[in-house]
Amino acid sequence: MRTAVLVFPGSNCDRDLAVALERATGQRPEMVWHRETALPAGLDLIGVPGGFSYGDYLRSGAMAARSPIMQAVIEEAGKGRPVLGICNGFQVLTEAGLLPGALMRNANLTFVCRDADLTVANNRTPFTGAYAEGEAIRIPVAHHDGNYQADAETLARVEGNGQVVFRYSCTVNGSANEIAGIVNERGNVLGMMPHPERAAEPAHGNEDGRRLFDSLMGALATA
Repeated sequence: MRTAVLVFPGSNCDRDLAVALERATGQRPEMVWHRETALPAGLDLIGVPGGFSYGDYLRSGAMAARSPIMQAVIEEAGKGRPVLGICNGFQVLTEAGLLPGALMRNANLTFVCRDADLTVANNRTPFTGAYAEGEAIRIPVAHHDGNYQADAETLARVEGNGQVVFRYSCTVNGSANEIAGIVNERGNVLGMMPHPERAAEPAHGNEDGRRLFDSLMGALATA
């Protein structure tokens, strides 16, 4: 399976995501610089990594969302290509209009870096099939702007459509309804603040994140 990881100025989890994808697929991902205008042909998955693209100037993810490569990502997502955005990648996807809502400053205005207890709210997506619905898992977070918010109408739609995939089991950053990750209406684009690539192998002390990558591989193999 062919995967790609985008790289922006300030990305710092691109190689972590690439390692997790290589372990899951057996193939090294293509690393795609943000100034490119096209993605490699034949991709099965696009990863938008965490970090601090453009130093989080203006708004987190706002400048990266306007990088040349993002038009190609938008087009591929429109064709049903799976797109995974983690932490800053989630922020980029909301700023690019691929996911609803916005990521605001944490409610306590401090950087949060710790393991977070999550609940799997929807296991009927390509990203979560290896989890049980309602399962409690633990995945690290590291962010200052992870407070997911949306207007009441959007929030009701996201909840009603089953687009919430992960929730915090207790308050981490003030997110509405404790939302930690959502998919688009089609279900092929996931944005999440926790870092599954940091809980993907025994050396991490926790492998709860690995099943996200296993879920993707299983879904792509049967697509």
